[in-house]
Amino acid sequence: MKSWLNASLCAAVAGLMLIAPVQAQNKQVIKIGWGSTDGPQDPYAIGARAFKAALEAHPDGQSFDVQLYPNRQLGDEKAMLESVRMGLAEAGIITNALMAQTESSFFLNDLPFLFASEQQAYDLMDGPVGEKLKKNLEAKGLSVVGYMGGGFRSMVNNVRPVATPQDVSGVKYRVMQSPIYIGMYESLGGSPVPMAWGETYTAVQQGALDGLEIPPSVIDAAKYYEIAKYLSLTNHTFSVLHLVFNKRFLDRLDGDKRQAILDAAHKATQEQRQASDEVASHVVATLREKGMEVNEVEDIAAFREKVKPVYEQFRKSIGSDLLDEALAQVN
Repeated sequence: MKSWLNASLCAAVAGLMLIAPVQAQNKQVIKIGWGSTDGPQDPYAIGARAFKAALEAHPDGQSFDVQLYPNRQLGDEKAMLESVRMGLAEAGIITNALMAQTESSFFLNDLPFLFASEQQAYDLMDGPVGEKLKKNLEAKGLSVVGYMGGGFRSMVNNVRPVATPQDVSGVKYRVMQSPIYIGMYESLGGSPVPMAWGETYTAVQQGALDGLEIPPSVIDAAKYYEIAKYLSLTNHTFSVLHLVFNKRFLDRLDGDKRQAILDAAHKATQEQRQASDEVASHVVATLREKGMEVNEVEDIAAFREKVKPVYEQFRKSIGSDLLDEALAQVN
């Protein structure tokens, strides 16, 4: 295993040992971590809180104590996901790009300009394609119990508004440490810089980066409006968020308790999607009020044409049949 991952895991394990609470008598602790804030409009936090409320209110969920760890308290997403896989934490809400590093078929969800609406993404995840992705991941020791929504990702920078693919050229954007995001920006002529989320704010603030790409709700929750000028609503990728559990943890539970988690996850997923979509519908106006210059992107077809090579580049990683099935559904 790479040295950086060893270091990250050691830090995460140390953190878990320091913050792990004493398990209440007859209560099974479920630690859920995520990498962003615990703000009221943060899509990760909305999902975590909804799951906690749903499980602890479930008739068969009374024996669980759900504990929430936002702001990378269980490590950055790479280390956090590995901690869940190894059973050091029970669950996390994880960005799709990190899931794809564990199971390559998840690259599907990050294909640029794949989805035209939130509902398209939800329908794909709730159908046969989403079930096949879940099954693929189970072989890696992880179980997705809910596909949540983080909104469409857009481009934020301090150089210029983005209205055409040419406007991306030469601009240094932070991207997730994912080859599909790197490929997308390279196909548009940009300068992608892979970077962990926890380092990004300072890099943009100090000018080491020109910008980044995230959903507007996260821009607001993480206060990027304070350090970035232009928000261009490219809607290039829908941010699928995964409520993921350690598979062994679920498999060892008795049937009623396991079903309680699945029921709570389903309820929380529906609530989170609705809340996240509602936040997305008004947060852009909020960001304008806070000083960002916001522009719509009219010629999406020009962007789609530029990123076509990315689809074929990742066909093998995703699985040709799975990709074709997804394209047939969304088109």
